[in-house]
Amino acid sequence: MRALRVKGVIAIVGLLIGLGLLAQPVQAQPETITIAAANSLKDALRKILPLFETEHRNINVRVIYGPSQTLRSQIEQGAPVDIYLPSLFEEIDQLEAKGLIIQGTKRAFAATSLVLITGTALPAPISTIQDLQTIPVRRIAVGDPKTSSVGKVSAQFLKYSKLEPKLKSQYVLGEHSRAVLDLVAKGEAEIGVVYRTDAISNPGVRILDTAPVGSHTPVRYGVAAAWTAQNITAAGDFIEFLLSPAIQTHLQEFGFDRVSPEVGFAQREEVKP
Repeated sequence: MRALRVKGVIAIVGLLIGLGLLAQPVQAQPETITIAAANSLKDALRKILPLFETEHRNINVRVIYGPSQTLRSQIEQGAPVDIYLPSLFEEIDQLEAKGLIIQGTKRAFAATSLVLITGTALPAPISTIQDLQTIPVRRIAVGDPKTSSVGKVSAQFLKYSKLEPKLKSQYVLGEHSRAVLDLVAKGEAEIGVVYRTDAISNPGVRILDTAPVGSHTPVRYGVAAAWTAQNITAAGDFIEFLLSPAIQTHLQEFGFDRVSPEVGFAQREEVKP
């Protein structure tokens, strides 16, 4: 009988332990947000995204990099993206015109300049944009306007400067700003037109001159929650993080300029996908 009692007690204790384990709170799994970001943001995001994840331990961030126009096209086709970070604000405007961003989430968060560069190993014999009128160059690397924002802006600048007829036959097209940068750094083109944020971080090139204000659409980086966003709250957290003073300072370290946000992330708790 004593043995039966002991076994009974053990069974009851085991049952209670089992129930206790079942009663333990289940720890919530981190949510994942997907960011579609322009290639020219890669260096900056590598630094600031870990800071965001440290502040928001319940959120994991996945990033897809590519040319802004390509990413916009993917969002239009329904790609599962929470946040869109193009290198030209107009790309967000185009999505908004089609009703493909979450209303109230569009913001401008940084800006940069368009610059003329040459390689450090084999520099071109020019110093300014005006030199291109009189000093011949064999190849000039520019972004493809069909695939990249920097290509669209570069085309505007070259047309405004009346350099397009003279240089068009020397164009070497790059899919995006980083591709143009590589063409110049590797000596496959004597000069190139890129964003300053890309040029300052590459020791293989140096900046010759800056495109004048008014020669092209201002290069403003934007952010918005895409229509396919699964987590509006987390998207809002990231947008506020991006616009915070500390992160704006980090962006300046990578050559970005401050810009007025202009459009607010208003009443995000009321916004529905």
